[in-house]
Amino acid sequence: MWRMDSMCSQRPITASVGIVVKAVAAIVLMDSKKKITVSWSGGKESAFALYKVLLSGEYDVVSIFTIVHREEGRAGLYGVDETLIDQQAQQIRVPLKKLYINDWEDTRSYTQTLQAYYKKCANDGIEAVVFGDIIDGEQKSLHEDQVRNAGLEAMFPLSQINTRILFEDFIYLGFKALLSAADTAYFAEDQMGQTLDIDFPDKLTPGVDPCGVNGEFYVFVYDGPIFKRPVAFEPGEVLKRQFAFHHREDHPDTNESSFWIQDIHPVTP
Repeated sequence: MWRMDSMCSQRPITASVGIVVKAVAAIVLMDSKKKITVSWSGGKESAFALYKVLLSGEYDVVSIFTIVHREEGRAGLYGVDETLIDQQAQQIRVPLKKLYINDWEDTRSYTQTLQAYYKKCANDGIEAVVFGDIIDGEQKSLHEDQVRNAGLEAMFPLSQINTRILFEDFIYLGFKALLSAADTAYFAEDQMGQTLDIDFPDKLTPGVDPCGVNGEFYVFVYDGPIFKRPVAFEPGEVLKRQFAFHHREDHPDTNESSFWIQDIHPVTP
C-alpha cells in the first residue's frame, strides 16, 4: 500500500519540480539583468527612453524617479500635479520614487537630493540611471558627472537620434501627449493643451526643434504602449509664468523666459 501511494505521487512531484525549476530559472534570468532606475519627468523623452529599455528585455527596471516640490506638490519646474505622476507610474506598473525639494532655485539642495538618491541606488545594487537626453550638451554632461560620482553608469537610449524621426516614431508607436508648457516666443495661448499629432512639427515656428530639445516646449504623456490604461485627467486654465534658468553652481549665469503653462487636473478613474 505504501509503495503504491509513493508511485502515484511521483507524477505530481515531477510536475511540481518542473514548475520550481522554471521559477528558479526566471529568478536567475532576472538577477542577471542590469538593474536600472529611470529619470522620469512625465514627458515624451523619459517615456520613450523607458519604452526602449523595456523593449530590449536586457534590463531590470527597478524604479522611475522624479523631483517634486514639497509644498506645491508638483513635479518638475513646470508643475505637473504629483498625483498625475503617481497615476502614470501605476499605469506603467513600475515603482515610483519621489524626491522632495523645497525650492527649485536652490541648485545646491537640488543637486544634494539627487546625489543622495544615486548613492542609495548604488547601495541597493542598481547599476545605471537612464535619462532621456537626445543631444550632447551641458545637461547630459551634468547627468554623467552626477551618476559617476555615485559609482553608477549613465545611459541615454535616445542619444543622437534625429529629432524629427524620434518624434514620428513616438507618435506612430501610439504614445499620446498634450502640450503642457511652451515658450511664449514660439507658441500662442490657444495651442496649449492640444494632443500632439504627426503633423505637429510642420506647424512649429521655424527653428523650433520637433522634440523641443532646446527647451521650447514640454508635454505630458497620458497614454502609449507602456501604459496599461490611459491616465485620466481634465485640462484646467492656461497660466503665464516667468522662469529663471540657473546653470551649474560654478556658472552664475541666469536666463529668463516666459512660458504658457497648461494646468492639468487629475481625475479619479
